Amino acid sequence: MFARQSLSRVAAQTSSALAASRSGARNMATLREIELRLKSVRNIQKITGTMKMIASAGLAKAQRAMVAAKQYGDANAEVFATSDEVSEGKKLFVVISSDKGLCGGIHSSVTKATRRAYTGIESPLGSTKVEEDTPIMIIGDKAKAQLSRVHAKNIQLTFNQIGRDVPTFADAASVADLIITSGVEYDSVVLVYNKFMSAISYESRALEIKGEKALAASENFKVYEMEDDFTRDLAQFSLANAIYSALVEGHASEISARRNAMDNASKNATDMIGSLQMQYNRGRQAAITNELVDIITGASAL
Repeated sequence: MFARQSLSRVAAQTSSALAASRSGARNMATLREIELRLKSVRNIQKITGTMKMIASAGLAKAQRAMVAAKQYGDANAEVFATSDEVSEGKKLFVVISSDKGLCGGIHSSVTKATRRAYTGIESPLGSTKVEEDTPIMIIGDKAKAQLSRVHAKNIQLTFNQIGRDVPTFADAASVADLIITSGVEYDSVVLVYNKFMSAISYESRALEIKGEKALAASENFKVYEMEDDFTRDLAQFSLANAIYSALVEGHASEISARRNAMDNASKNATDMIGSLQMQYNRGRQAAITNELVDIITGASAL
């Protein structure tokens, strides 16, 4: 009888010791996982903080380039202000984005505006109707990836590696030259881009650039004596001007959006570090308490 009681007591102590060791092992594993997560989040916070600093430095440079490029856009607006409004005819959409990510939903902004123009619901072109087979040309891999899901058959030409740094007029001129020599027929070009509003906001806009035929048919231009190639040269130069202005505004909007995205990511990382640190401290305190309980229990058994 005494032997049975002593055996049962030994078995109970053994099972409690095993349970305590398993609990301690679980606590150690959990603490190790939290410690690894803390290290990972701190590294991410360093990366996002550095990217925010780089974007802040680049934003000032992009804004200076945007102010200089607005003169090209103003010249275009002045020319087309004297021409007749022509909303009919074949259109060609040129969607302007970039190849880089980590900048929020700035690329989705121009692709959504393009899709709205095709559906006619809240179109950036107002009441102007867009045919389903209207061709699209895309600057930037990000917009290409998104529009390929819906309008893959409309995409005629794509460009990349443009806007890695501040865009230049040479970049815009090369894009305009490829558009003109692509063989795609159009009466006007619709540029869909992000307009820089402030350091924390941007808006998707659509700008229609008239082609050679529309300029030649304008009554306001017919009153002047011009050479035969004048309207063609004017249409080509106006297209390059508009693309340059849109590229620079889109670049400034992208840098601003990236800075804001990295700022938000850094703040989220700070909050996550605080939460994980508190969780780690509680787990460490619980593990120390369990070890003290085991020591006191063992001492009492002796």
